[in-house]
Amino acid sequence: MPASRHRAAGLLRHVGRTPLVDITPDPPLPPGTRVLAKLESVNPGASIKDRPASRIITRALVEGRLDGGRSLLDSSSGNAGIAYSIFGAAYGVPVTLVIPGNASRERLDRIAAHGARVIATDPIEGYDFAITEAKRLARECPDRYWYANQYANDNNWLAHYETTGVEILEQTRARAGGPPDAFVCGVGTGGTFTGVGRRLREASPDVHLAVVIPEIFPGIEGLKPLGSAEDIVPEILDETLIDERIPLTSEQALQTARRLARCGLFVGPSSGAYVHAAIALARRGEFRTVVTTLNDTGERYGSTGMWQQELEPDRQRAVSGGTGG
Repeated sequence: MPASRHRAAGLLRHVGRTPLVDITPDPPLPPGTRVLAKLESVNPGASIKDRPASRIITRALVEGRLDGGRSLLDSSSGNAGIAYSIFGAAYGVPVTLVIPGNASRERLDRIAAHGARVIATDPIEGYDFAITEAKRLARECPDRYWYANQYANDNNWLAHYETTGVEILEQTRARAGGPPDAFVCGVGTGGTFTGVGRRLREASPDVHLAVVIPEIFPGIEGLKPLGSAEDIVPEILDETLIDERIPLTSEQALQTARRLARCGLFVGPSSGAYVHAAIALARRGEFRTVVTTLNDTGERYGSTGMWQQELEPDRQRAVSGGTGG
C-alpha cells in the first residue's frame, strides 16, 4: 500500500462511531423525556464534516476524478474545508477552498497547517457568493480543478445515511429502548438532515424531523436561513422530509453553547442552535427521545469573541492591574 493510502486508511478508521451524550438542561425536562446528541468533535478533524468529506474524496480517487494532479475544489464555511484539507494531505491530493473572509481565524489556521490553498471572498457578499465563485473557477479551469460541490454531491448525504443515521438508531435503541421520536438539525449543505432523516424515517415512519432556521442577520456560521428567494437551496436537501421549521436567533444559539460549556461540552454556535431547538421540542412533551448533533469544537471560535464574558467588577480590576495606588 502506498504511504499516502496507508496514512489515509489510518485516519478513516477513526471517522464516525462518535458517542451519544445526554443533554440535561435546567430546569429539567418533563419526566421520561430526554435529549441526546452525537459528539462529533471526536472525529479526526473535530467536526461532523469529516464524514462526508472523507467519503467524497475517497470516491473521487476511486473514480479517477483527481488524476493528473487536479486539485479538489469546493466552497466551505470552514469545517468541511478542514476535513478536505486533512484527507487531502493524507492522500497527497491538492485542495483549493473558497471561503468567506469572515471565517474564524482558528479554522483558517487549521486549513493552512494542512497545506490547502484558500481563496477568501468578501464577507459582505455572503456565503452563497463563495459557492458561486467556486463554480466559476471550476467552469473556467476544468483541467486544474475537480469541483466536489458538497451541496450537490450524493456522497454527502450518503455518508450520513450509512453512518450517522445508523449510529443514532443503534445507540438510541441501546439507551432508550427504541428509535428516536424526533431528530433536529440545521441546513448547511443539507447532507446531515437528508441522510439521517431518510435513515430514521425508514426505521420509524412516525419520527418527527425538524430543521432550525436562523435569523438572516447576523446569522449562524454554516447554517442557511432559507428564508428568501435569493437563498441557494442545496440540491441534496430533501425538503419533503421536513416536518417542522424552528426559528431561532444567533443569541439563543450562543447562550445555549455557553451553557453547554459550563456543563463540560465545548461546542460551536451551530451546536448551540441545535440543542436549543431540541430542548424546545422535548419541553413540549410530545416526544420521549429527541436526538441532535454537536457538530464541532468550541475551540474554533475563540477569535470571534464568542467566549468572552463580562467580568465582575472586582475581577475586572484585577485583570486590568487594579487602580494603580
